[in-house]
Amino acid sequence: MSQTSKKTPSDGESKSETSFVNRFLRGSNLGSSKADSRKENNDPTTADFQPSDETRKTAALDTAKLLTSEMDLGSRMEKNEQFLQKLGKKAVDKCLDLNNCRLTTADMREMVALLPFLPDLEELDISWNDFIGGTLHLITQQMHLVSKLKILRLGSCRLTTDDVRALGDAIKVIPQLEELNLSWNGKVGGNLPLLLQNFQEGSKIQTLELVDCALTSEDGAFVGRLLPVLQNLEVLDLSINGNIGGSVNSIAQGLKSTSNLKVLKLHSCGLSQKSVKLLDAAFGHLGELRKLDLSCNKELGGGFEDSAAQLATLERLEALDLHQCSLTEDDVVSLTQVIPLLSSLQELDLSSNKKMGSSSEHLLSRLRFLPTLKSLLVNNCALQSETFSALAEASIHLPALEIFDLSWNKCVGGNLSLLLETLKLSTSLQVLRLSSCSLLTEDVALLASVIQTGHLAKLRKLDLSYNDSICDAGWTIFCQNVWLLKELTELDISLRPSTFRNCGQWFRHLLCAVTKLPEITEIGMKRWLLLASQEEELERFDQDSRSSIHFDHGGFQQADFP
Repeated sequence: MSQTSKKTPSDGESKSETSFVNRFLRGSNLGSSKADSRKENNDPTTADFQPSDETRKTAALDTAKLLTSEMDLGSRMEKNEQFLQKLGKKAVDKCLDLNNCRLTTADMREMVALLPFLPDLEELDISWNDFIGGTLHLITQQMHLVSKLKILRLGSCRLTTDDVRALGDAIKVIPQLEELNLSWNGKVGGNLPLLLQNFQEGSKIQTLELVDCALTSEDGAFVGRLLPVLQNLEVLDLSINGNIGGSVNSIAQGLKSTSNLKVLKLHSCGLSQKSVKLLDAAFGHLGELRKLDLSCNKELGGGFEDSAAQLATLERLEALDLHQCSLTEDDVVSLTQVIPLLSSLQELDLSSNKKMGSSSEHLLSRLRFLPTLKSLLVNNCALQSETFSALAEASIHLPALEIFDLSWNKCVGGNLSLLLETLKLSTSLQVLRLSSCSLLTEDVALLASVIQTGHLAKLRKLDLSYNDSICDAGWTIFCQNVWLLKELTELDISLRPSTFRNCGQWFRHLLCAVTKLPEITEIGMKRWLLLASQEEELERFDQDSRSSIHFDHGGFQQADFP
């Protein structure tokens, strides 16, 4: 027997130090065989039994085989443990995570050797390993050994057509599968039926992720026909498959049979105005839906004009993402009647819809009826003074707000005072983004006064970048007070790409403030030019303080710009 398998707790080995080998040996039948042997020796009914020479010889051979088998097992498990240690991973009975380990074909063979010793494996993740494409058959041929598998993640593995076919065959022997992630594998496109045709009625699959798989219109139609079979489906992500827009009719029909669906993501799928009408008809059957992502479908604009009625039936919807959808004024009018009715909504993203800037006053004012809203993104919406005023007034009634992004709306500059009450009342705000808002010195001074009076105590990320109109005096006032944001982790005061300015005396106040911010890790100040003396100060700071703080200033000095 190997030395490893002979160790006992009396050797000084703690429970946490017990080797991978011993864990599996304890789970084998070897220990029980020894116990049975001891039991037989102590049994009075067999105590007087005298085995014959032939019996002794047979027993000796069996014992030798058992010891040899045990030694082989110990040797194999030691090699497997060395394999995992090489990858910086640990094996547990139910989860094997080899995500982003740069696995090679040789590594794949070693990993497959682990499978016989993981009969209770429920989760296998080998995503983001670019060199295993073409070798998946090594695993699928042994998949029957891990028939309890519930989660299989193969994202970004450069799977080949043969890999896809092999996986399709293997699905039959893992009936407990609940999650399948094949995202970022282009060869899945055009071959989806080969992969998923073995899903049968009663399939336990709950999560199906096929992001950026180059799915064809035919693949989309197949998904639509498959959905009625997947009665337990809760998450469907078909994002970044621009060619499935033409098969939305089939997908929408299939969605009517997925009453348990909680997450539907169709980001950048080539959806059109007609797609909205087809999907709206399916929304009435998705009473459990929590998250809906239709973002980055630029041809979708105008689709909500007469097709948003069923959206209001999604009473449990918590997240709605419509960013970069080219929403029209008529879309906004229609959504004004719908969005305030989504009483469970916690996340709303309307960003990068520039046409709604002058027509969203009523929509933004009615956000006050969403008291559980935690994240509101309206950046780059070309808001006008009236719409910003309506938003500012409504935001006072959003006590749960944690993320607020107003970036790239120029009307905020000179009008930040409209948000004064919101900033004072927002006890939950963690992320505030005001990048490229044409902020003035008076705006940043107002923000400093709010901080000084003890508000925004929960703020973790503050983005004031690309506001070149703020003078040095404004930055000085701000830097003198920013140290009060004790939970701040990220601060960005970078200048526009086309602008370079000298750091003023405020830089010393910033360094002083950072020493009093226990959570800070990132300071963005790109294109601010440091004097030689300021560069020396920063170097001393890096040497004296925590190395985890990163000043991102590009390394420019005033001397670089004569």
